[in-house]
Amino acid sequence: MKKLTPLQIFICFSKIGLSGFGGVLPWARRGLVEKEKLLTSEEFSAILGVCQVMPGPNVINVGICVGSRFCGARGALAAVGGLTIGPILVVILLAILYDHYSYLKYVQGALKGIAAVGVGLIASTGFKMLKDEFRYPPMLLVVALTILLGVYFNLALGWVLLSVAPAAFFFARRKAKKS
Repeated sequence: MKKLTPLQIFICFSKIGLSGFGGVLPWARRGLVEKEKLLTSEEFSAILGVCQVMPGPNVINVGICVGSRFCGARGALAAVGGLTIGPILVVILLAILYDHYSYLKYVQGALKGIAAVGVGLIASTGFKMLKDEFRYPPMLLVVALTILLGVYFNLALGWVLLSVAPAAFFFARRKAKKS
């Protein structure tokens, strides 16, 4: 495992925090897995899976897990600080600008375009993570069941998790025994 300082973690997560707006999870995956190579794709997916069932924003939870993994409590604080300090300053600046220019049609159009980009980034991250599941096809059953329960039956996250977790644990154990 790579050795990092809290400052390095802060800088890494500052880049992630300032890369996106209202959804930096795609940038977190790209930065941690593809650019910095701090985590494998499978490690990121596992951490994200745990963080999605914890209270709070997923990317903050990922930052806490990754920061603490590399540098303990100081690393967790550095990751959270990196994810939040820059964006808070940007939001304050944008709020001031929005207050003065929100009536302009150009500003309204730009905000609609930004929303579409956000949806695309989240979808691309989902597809990248799904690609990992093709390496062990039985997990696709878990993915399909999750989508069915969440979208078709409109179950809340907790019920989906309780329903799908036994199958996910079963297949994950079988995969681990084969490895």
